[in-house]
Amino acid sequence: MKKNINKYFLAVITLLLSTSLLAHGMSEADKLSILNAGFIEFIKLGSTHMLSGYDHLLFLFGVIFFLTRFMDIVKFITAFTIGHSITLIFATIYSIQANYYLIDAVIALTVIYKGFENLNGFKKYFNYQPPNLIWMVFAFGLIHGFGLSTRLQQLPLGDDGLIGKIIAFNIGVEFGQIIALAIMLLLLSSWRHTTSFSHFTKAANVALIVIGSLLLLMQLHSYQHSAYADDFPLNKDDHHHTHQDMKNAQQPSVLDNVKKRFVMPATEPETKSVTEPTPEPKKKSHHHGDGKHHTH
Repeated sequence: MKKNINKYFLAVITLLLSTSLLAHGMSEADKLSILNAGFIEFIKLGSTHMLSGYDHLLFLFGVIFFLTRFMDIVKFITAFTIGHSITLIFATIYSIQANYYLIDAVIALTVIYKGFENLNGFKKYFNYQPPNLIWMVFAFGLIHGFGLSTRLQQLPLGDDGLIGKIIAFNIGVEFGQIIALAIMLLLLSSWRHTTSFSHFTKAANVALIVIGSLLLLMQLHSYQHSAYADDFPLNKDDHHHTHQDMKNAQQPSVLDNVKKRFVMPATEPETKSVTEPTPEPKKKSHHHGDGKHHTH
C-alpha cells in the first residue's frame, strides 16, 4: 500500500511539473470561442476553468479533508463561494487587475496554509491558536475570486451585457465547484472507512504543503520572467529556437542527405595531375650518297 501511495504522489508531482498542466489560463481557443458567446457558453467556460484550476481544487480538498458533517461542509463552502464571487464580479466589472502570476502565487500560499493548519502546525510549532477558520476560508475565497477575475479579464468581454457574462461565468464556476466537491467527498468518504486513512492523513496534508510550495516557486519564477523579461534574454521561444539551431548545425538535414546521394556535384571532380612522358622525336632515315639508308 505504501508503495502505491508513493507512486500516486510521484505521479501528481510529475503532472504539476508539466507545462501543459500549469497553463490553466485562458487559451487562444477560449478567446476566439467567446467572441460571440452567449450565456450558456460563459457557464461552460466557468465550469471548465474551475475544474482545470488545480490550485483552487487543492485548497478545497484541504478545507473538506477532515469535515464529516454535512452542515459543516455547507458552511465552509458557502463562505468560500461568497468570497470568490465578490471579487470575481466586482474586480471584473471595475477592471481591477494584477499580475496573475502573483495572484496564483498567493493562491498557492493558501494551499500551504490549509495543509499546515490541518496538521495542527500552528499549535504544535508556534503554540498559537489559528484564526477562525470560517473567516480565513472567506478571506481566501476573496483571493481565489481575484485570481479567477484576472483570467476572465484576458477575454474580449466587451461592454454589451458585461454583467450578464460575468454572472454566467460565476455560475459556471459554481457548477464546476459542485462537481469537484462531489468527487472529493465521494473519495474521502470511501477512504475514511479504511485503515489506511488514519495512517496517511499526515502524508496527504504534507503533500498539500509540498505541492503548494512547488506551485509557489513556479508562479514566482514565471512572474520574474514576465516582469523582468530583459533579465532573461532566453525566454521560452528564444530558448527553443537556440537549441533547434544548435541541433540543425550539428546534424545534416534530410534534404542535405538527399542531395549528397542523388544530386551531381556542381563543380567538376578534382583529378590528380599525371605527368605524361614526352614523346621521343621521330627518327628520319637518310643516306650520304653511298645508297645505303640509315638512321641516327
